[in-house]
Amino acid sequence: MSLADTELSSAAEAPRRPRGRPRKTADERDDGNRRRELIAGAARLFRQQGFAATSTRDIAAAVGMRSGSPFYHFESKDALLGAVMLEGMQGALQRQQAALALLPPGAPPRERLRVLMRNHFEVLLGPDSDFIPVMLYEWRSLNTAQRGEVNQLKDRYEGDWVPELEALHAQGQLGADPVLARLMIFGALNWSAQWYVPPSGRSAKARSRVSLDELTESALKLFLKEPA
Repeated sequence: MSLADTELSSAAEAPRRPRGRPRKTADERDDGNRRRELIAGAARLFRQQGFAATSTRDIAAAVGMRSGSPFYHFESKDALLGAVMLEGMQGALQRQQAALALLPPGAPPRERLRVLMRNHFEVLLGPDSDFIPVMLYEWRSLNTAQRGEVNQLKDRYEGDWVPELEALHAQGQLGADPVLARLMIFGALNWSAQWYVPPSGRSAKARSRVSLDELTESALKLFLKEPA
């Protein structure tokens, strides 16, 4: 057998390499889920313990990972903090736009503001609501680039409120300047994350707590005059 025949025979016997990209491992296929778990776990711990007092080891333990595993998804704890705020604002913006899209065309500004407030309370106080308190208290821990990214989303989120506040001001239902009113409304609503306790159970104490719908109505009455 010639050398050429030997080479041809070896090539024929060799297993063929699969075409295209190699298959992902189980860990790689689960990458998106694990990343989301890390962000949620980090947000919860950053809120409870503070950014400085929370280690990547704490976060890994909270989501059932090995201590070094978070660095597969995020290069540092600082990058994880940025992701908590960035993805939190992205989710809040999507929920807000979806809530507004459910309103009928031509809905009055007061009703649109009610929907905006109710949705904001849900973002603040509902399930997976840790990111806004983290944003309020850990803002200085972000670097300049991270702040710029989060601010872009924040401006879009608050921008949806501007037309409604301006319309209500023009109608005489909002007495304050719309720009100042927006700042004061967000300040008041965001602070509810510090004191709000949801109603639960059937005790008299639980019944004295208000629902998010009742909270929304109270906020509207606080900032707006009754329509003529």
